[in-house]
Amino acid sequence: MKTRANDNWIRCISVDLIPPSLKDNTADVDRVLKKAGNLLGAPKVTITLSLARKLPGILRECDYSLRAVCYEWDGLWHLIWIGPGQGSPPPFYCLALDLGTSTLVLRAIDLMAARVSKERSFRNPQIQIASDILARIHYSTEDGGLMRLHQMLISELNHQIGQMAKELGVERESFVALAVAGNTTMAHFFLNLDPYWICREPYIPVLNVPGLVHAHELSISINSLAPVLVFPNVGSYFGGDLVAGILSSGMTQSQELSLLVDVGTNAEVVIGNSDWLMGCAGAAGPALEGGVAAMGMMAGPGAIDKIEIDPKTLEIHYYTIQGQPPVGICGSGFIDLVAHLYLTGMIDIRGKFVPSRCGKRLVHIDQIPHLLIVGPKESGSGKPITVSQPDIDSLIRSKAAMFTILTTLIRTVGVTFQDINRFYIAGTFGSYINPRSAITIGMLPDLPLEIYHVLGNTSLEGATMALISKEARDRAYEVRGKTTYLELNVNQEFMNLFSAAKFIPHTDHSLFPSVPAPNF
Repeated sequence: MKTRANDNWIRCISVDLIPPSLKDNTADVDRVLKKAGNLLGAPKVTITLSLARKLPGILRECDYSLRAVCYEWDGLWHLIWIGPGQGSPPPFYCLALDLGTSTLVLRAIDLMAARVSKERSFRNPQIQIASDILARIHYSTEDGGLMRLHQMLISELNHQIGQMAKELGVERESFVALAVAGNTTMAHFFLNLDPYWICREPYIPVLNVPGLVHAHELSISINSLAPVLVFPNVGSYFGGDLVAGILSSGMTQSQELSLLVDVGTNAEVVIGNSDWLMGCAGAAGPALEGGVAAMGMMAGPGAIDKIEIDPKTLEIHYYTIQGQPPVGICGSGFIDLVAHLYLTGMIDIRGKFVPSRCGKRLVHIDQIPHLLIVGPKESGSGKPITVSQPDIDSLIRSKAAMFTILTTLIRTVGVTFQDINRFYIAGTFGSYINPRSAITIGMLPDLPLEIYHVLGNTSLEGATMALISKEARDRAYEVRGKTTYLELNVNQEFMNLFSAAKFIPHTDHSLFPSVPAPNF
C-alpha cells in the first residue's frame, strides 16, 4: 500500500520551535501555525479553539518540541491533535468503513506505515428493524424512526471501534480519520438524513456529495476533530460504495473498456474507462447473499462456498470456508450448486427439480420439494441442509435480473460484451464466486475466463485508498463527476429482457455457446 511522497492528506509532523523571548514575542498559536505551514508547504494552517486552549501548557511541558496530526481539505491544513514531540511517536490510525446493508467491515490503517493493522466484520444492527433497505426507509418515516436507525449504526460502530482500540492497545483519540463507503440510503442513515424521496419517483437523495464532517458532529467516539469522509454517491441507487469500488479497481486509469459488478443487497454495475463511466443498480442481490434461501447465509466460517456434483454418480461434493462443518450455503456455493444441478440434469432449464434424476435426495417438507445437500450427521448444526424449489426460483430471478442489468447497460452505451477488456467482480460475494458457474446459469456473460477478475471488498479497499492518498481521494470525486447514472426503475427494455433471462442459461442459448446442454 505505497503512496507517493507528500501525497498523504493526513499527516503526523514534528514541530520543533524556538522558544519565545523579549525579542520574539510571537503568540503561541501563531508560532506553531507558521512553523507547521513551513513544514507542510502550506500558506495557511488552522487550529480550533479547543486545541488552542491546550497549546500553551503543552508547549512549555515539552520544551517547545511538538508533534502534530493534521489533515488537508480544499487546500487548507487543519490541526487535529498536538502533543509532546520527544521520544517515539505515538501510534495513530485511520479507519475505513464499508457501510453495508447487511454487514459492516471496519479496518484500521497505521497512519505512519500506511498498512492495514486490524479488521473487524459485524452485522448491521439495523437488521433488527428490517433486512430490506426499502422497509428501513418506510420505518424511518415513523415517529423517531430515522433517529433510531441512525443511533443504532453509530452505537454499534462506537462499540466496534472500542474493541479495535483494545486490540491495538491505544486510546480512541489515536483514531484520527474515518472514511465511509456505503450505498446512498445507508449513507443517509449514517448522516441522519431523511431517505424518504430516494425510493419515490423521481428518486432524489438529500445530497450526493456529503464532503467532510468532524467525528464529534456524528457522535463517533474517535478523536473529536477527526475528519469523516463519506464517499459521494451518483444517484439514489448508485452509492459511494460503488464509487469506492471504481476507485479500487483502477478502471478509470486505462483507456481499455472495463465493467465492474458489485453484488450486495443490490447489484451495482458500471462500465467505462478513463474518459467516461455509466452505471446503474437493481435488485439482484438478496438470493446471492443469504437473504432468500432458508439455508442461505453470509460468507463466513462453515458456509458452503463451493459445490461440485459428480456427473456419473450424482454425488455432491462441497467445500466450506475455513474447512469447518457446514452450517449453510453462501451465494457462491448456491450458484455452484444450481450450475451443477443443471449440467447433471437434476433441474431443467426453468430451474425445476427433475425427480427421476434427483432420486432419494428429493424430499418434501411441508409439501415443498427440497433437495438434500448435507445430512444431519455431517452438518455443523445437527440439522440437514437442504435447498428448496422456492430457493432456486429466487436465484433464477436474481440471476435473470443481474444479466438483464448488464445487457441493458451494454446496449445503452452501444457496445457488446465482446468489447469488454476486463470484467471486475466485487463485493464479499465476489470474493468466492466461480465465474464458470455464474456463466453456466446465465448470470454473467459468456466471455473467456481470463477477462474476469475477482476483487473482493472494493468498497473497503477504495475507502482505504482515499485515506492514505490525496490523489486517490480526489479521484473519487472525479469518478463521481464523470459518471452518468441510468435509472432502471423507468426502463421498459429492462422488463422485456428480464423475462427472457429467467431460464438456464437463457431462452437464447446462442448467447452462451460455452455452456453445454445437460448430458446424462
